[in-house]
Amino acid sequence: MNIVTKFALATDEFTDILLKLVHKLLAEKYSQLLDSKQLQEYIEKYYNRKYFVSEMNSMFNQSLVVYADNMAVGYAKVTSRGKVPESLNNKRAVRIADFSILKSFMEPEIQESLFQKCFSVCKYVEGIWINEYKENPILEFFENKGFLRQAETFELDDIPLSSICLIYQNRPQ
Repeated sequence: MNIVTKFALATDEFTDILLKLVHKLLAEKYSQLLDSKQLQEYIEKYYNRKYFVSEMNSMFNQSLVVYADNMAVGYAKVTSRGKVPESLNNKRAVRIADFSILKSFMEPEIQESLFQKCFSVCKYVEGIWINEYKENPILEFFENKGFLRQAETFELDDIPLSSICLIYQNRPQ
């Protein structure tokens, strides 16, 4: 299988493909945890075409897509937006958000490709954080990469689920 991770571009065609993927990823990730109305409201707020394109074009974000044999199977965003954990206050820090891969493609090589591309974007900051719901299996993957669980209580963006924050203290290059 040919696996590659690329930066996402906000062209019309690519935006359509990416939104379709992200909607599938969100359904897989949250359909067992949220009622359909909550999930739909969340998608309509943050993953409608207009808002999504503005986020992709923001200088505060880098959107990444992982492909398996030329098929988009995962997505992540590196952003400076979000509630910064206290331990990263007054430090250059970014967040890896929306790190998701379709369940049928959740293979170590695909996870690693998306992670390495995210991590390459983050090499010049002092800290990297992720904030995910407590039961997300991807948390273990990040902990195995050196991210540490924080004691602080966090909330997900407009999603009523308890979450865990993981931080990686980086040595900028």
